[in-house]
Amino acid sequence: MQVANSDIVIITTPKDNVGIVVNPLGLAEGTVLQEGTVLLQFVPSGHKVALCDIAVGKEIIRYAEIIGYANKLIKRGEWIEESKMSLPTPPELQFISLPEANEIIPEMEPLEGYTFQGYRNADGSVGTKNILGITTSVQCVAGLTEHLAKKIKQELLPLYPNVDDVVALNHTYGCGVAITAPAAIVPIRTIQNIAKNPNFGGGIMVIGLGCEKLRPESLVPKKDDSSEFGADESYSSITYMQDESFHGFNEMVEGIMKTAEIHLKSLNKRQRETCPASDLVVGMQCGGSDAFSGLTANPAAGFAADLIVRAGGSVMFSEVTEVRDAIHLLVPRTINPAVGRALLNEMKWYDDYLSLGQADRSANTTPGNKLGGLSNIVEKALGSIAKSGTSPIVDVLSPGERIRRKGLTFAATPASDFVCGTLQLASGMNMHVFMTGRGTPYGLSMVPVIKVGSNSKLSQRWFDLIDFDAGKIASGEKTIEEMGWELFLLILDVASGKKQVACDVLGLHNDLVLFNPGPLT
Repeated sequence: MQVANSDIVIITTPKDNVGIVVNPLGLAEGTVLQEGTVLLQFVPSGHKVALCDIAVGKEIIRYAEIIGYANKLIKRGEWIEESKMSLPTPPELQFISLPEANEIIPEMEPLEGYTFQGYRNADGSVGTKNILGITTSVQCVAGLTEHLAKKIKQELLPLYPNVDDVVALNHTYGCGVAITAPAAIVPIRTIQNIAKNPNFGGGIMVIGLGCEKLRPESLVPKKDDSSEFGADESYSSITYMQDESFHGFNEMVEGIMKTAEIHLKSLNKRQRETCPASDLVVGMQCGGSDAFSGLTANPAAGFAADLIVRAGGSVMFSEVTEVRDAIHLLVPRTINPAVGRALLNEMKWYDDYLSLGQADRSANTTPGNKLGGLSNIVEKALGSIAKSGTSPIVDVLSPGERIRRKGLTFAATPASDFVCGTLQLASGMNMHVFMTGRGTPYGLSMVPVIKVGSNSKLSQRWFDLIDFDAGKIASGEKTIEEMGWELFLLILDVASGKKQVACDVLGLHNDLVLFNPGPLT
């Protein structure tokens, strides 16, 4: 990465014909860059300046890739804004070459000796929190679960010091839905797999109404001798509000409180123990991105992702529309043709899904993205995939599926922050790393969320909302490698409970949002 004139403009590769302004206040008309370009107008921070004349129809290049075509003459030194660019067509999926037919994963130098303090579960998974989760089979009972979570926190939780929290896992599914439709498998398995997240220790509770289509029995992880609760079926984790044995709301609540005590007693027995870094399952996600995201926060997260993979751990990256335009760079990283084909299939499935809704991937880029210097989805995607690092892609998950392999996995999700986080939670993440350039209070109560700021201006202004300032890369204070190591060590500390993330300190947690492509009835 070349830096011009005292860190004022960043040029990502020698092939680029644009530079990114770093100065927090932007650069004034008449500024002379180190390579000789004279700015013809003011260029805001994070935005692109042309480093040569670009004729109509000619390529605009960043990251050594075409991010658009000039729709008017762009003179050297001009600010390249969205209105001056035409969007390229996406890569043709059928013409992307699959990797060679082999099962050999390219070797990465092992990283040994790194550990964290986690909660070991009977199935071998490891939690980074110890939480009593209360899920629902239908949205109708959300008021009750919120009431219960508050009451349990106030009256019971103080008696069980090893339990971190009580969380109501509410959602908007369960009734008025065609649960046998093919696409219904996405929300159903998402709810089922959230209940299996390692931070719940196998002790989920379920509140149902009684008349819903999605039956509560399908949401409880099957108990056996290897579960936290053993094979004893003397009590049920399921409560129906319509159970005729209840006389009034208070009796219903008291009955559920007794079940909660059984769960809390079991969860309270869990103790943190030393676990290898290979037990990490880290979800990587970005939201509220800007032009610095692909230069600082995402590359630092990608470096940390490589360290986790080298340590034997698991990393997921997601957001289909934010990798679609960079798919030609990802398929060659898959370990075999089957994984490569699965990756292409997820892109095709989502193309078709958007087409049915009369939308396309260009709708992804938000007004905030554009204000932060990202002109279109192509530029955004090329920066987004940096958070995947350089490791080989060992598996591809459809939305809501559980992670199956150690290493780097693509977990297909929409790009919506809340939907992506919900689906990664279902896939089994026990840590979440979230990169942002514009800023967001995003957080999840179920897993720790480390928020990484892409620029120091944001990180300093939101000093109590951002956990990690990757903007030091843009200013030249730190390298991507240095920040990647720092982030990796922070992940271990947060997973161990040694450090608390900002959203947990402030109690800022988003609701779960299911991806439901299935029909309503």
